Amino acid sequence: MWKKVLDYIVEYQMLQPGGRVLAALSGGADSVCLLSVLKQISDEPDGFLLAIKAVHVHHGLRGGEADRDVRFVEELCEHLNVPLTVLYRDVAGYAREHGNSLEEAGRLLRYEALQAEAAGWGAAKIAVAHHQDDNAETILHHLVRGSGLKGLAGMLPVRENLIRPLLGVSRQEILGELAKKNLSWVEDSTNADLDYTRNRIRNQILPLLTEHINARAVENILHAGALAGQADVYLQKTAASLWEQSGHLAPEPVISLNVLKAQDPLIRSYLFRRMMELTDSRLKDVTTRHYEGLEELLWRRVGSRMDLPGGLVAVREYEKFRIVRKKTGRTAEKMLLTAENVIMETFLRKKEQKIPENQYTKWFDYDKIEGALSVRTRQPGDYISLPGGGKKPVNRYFIDRKVPAAQREEILLLAEGNHVLWIVGYRISEYYKITEDTKTILQVTVNGGKNYGR
Repeated sequence: MWKKVLDYIVEYQMLQPGGRVLAALSGGADSVCLLSVLKQISDEPDGFLLAIKAVHVHHGLRGGEADRDVRFVEELCEHLNVPLTVLYRDVAGYAREHGNSLEEAGRLLRYEALQAEAAGWGAAKIAVAHHQDDNAETILHHLVRGSGLKGLAGMLPVRENLIRPLLGVSRQEILGELAKKNLSWVEDSTNADLDYTRNRIRNQILPLLTEHINARAVENILHAGALAGQADVYLQKTAASLWEQSGHLAPEPVISLNVLKAQDPLIRSYLFRRMMELTDSRLKDVTTRHYEGLEELLWRRVGSRMDLPGGLVAVREYEKFRIVRKKTGRTAEKMLLTAENVIMETFLRKKEQKIPENQYTKWFDYDKIEGALSVRTRQPGDYISLPGGGKKPVNRYFIDRKVPAAQREEILLLAEGNHVLWIVGYRISEYYKITEDTKTILQVTVNGGKNYGR
């Protein structure tokens, strides 16, 4: 197996002879195999010499089990004659402070710790133990999240200084290698927790596919991911060429509406992506629904806007289409802060479920929502639906409620186009209210909403 991994390392130019590599070591089967194979590559005459250091990150979770993991990796590294650094991070505290899930906080702190250690040691590369099954799992996860072709391509063998030497081998090959070398590992009990989406995919969906649908399901998923990746690269190049011809940074990305409208919708989506990348490279939270919203915005009236993840705003101007950062200033800062603290969740309505009253958590009929939602302040043309089917302009509503003019620009709205679902702190639209026929409910919570209405 070490030769197979070495060939993969050489193919993707992951490491150079004599280079330094930091190996992420959790103590699980995959990371134990990674460290063992890297050590063998360095020791074998046909391999090449590497300076290897293992790093284990203790998340401050799982109590005695996590301490057991530390003892295990210490013994393993002593057995393999590999230096080890154990780093401690307060994942629970970080999650509380930043509003992340424990899973996301753990991932962020783990990679931050690895990068800091690599910089301090002078390591050129950080090796992590993702393999083929992990990649198939990632592709499925991105598929159900609504990712585009880039997400469906799965993991990259190399991403900056992060390398994945085991991405060309399967979980079964890893277990076979450990058995051959008589190496043990430890199990993280949270890997069996089905509250985590990835665990459901790993423990339920992939086994179901391979056992009952197609034994080569993982192989076929990876093949589809590779094709998606090739298509994504081609479309990126096409969009980049169009952008070079017609796009401008002034100083933020802007392009002619006529150029956009002349393109195929798929190419347009890549131009949208290009513009967002030029404004903010973090596209993790951008999904298919956002691209659909941008497509809809393209054909709406002049001055229409749409909020995007990362504090970006798309604007449909008279002859141009622009993506900008939200401007600074008291009102804009408040809007950005609260828009990023809006939590939206959907769930199926249970029989005879009663909807509670809560001023800063509201519930809507999800099936009535057809376009992309935005969290913003008022715009010309905004209206709210009234009982009996009537409509009232939001400006008129503020006047009738005697809302001071200075406060009107600070009150947040949840809107689908100009149809306002919720004037935060005040009322919701009659059209989107839950009825006996509602099947799927959208729950929206605004943290800190008390500052934006009564």
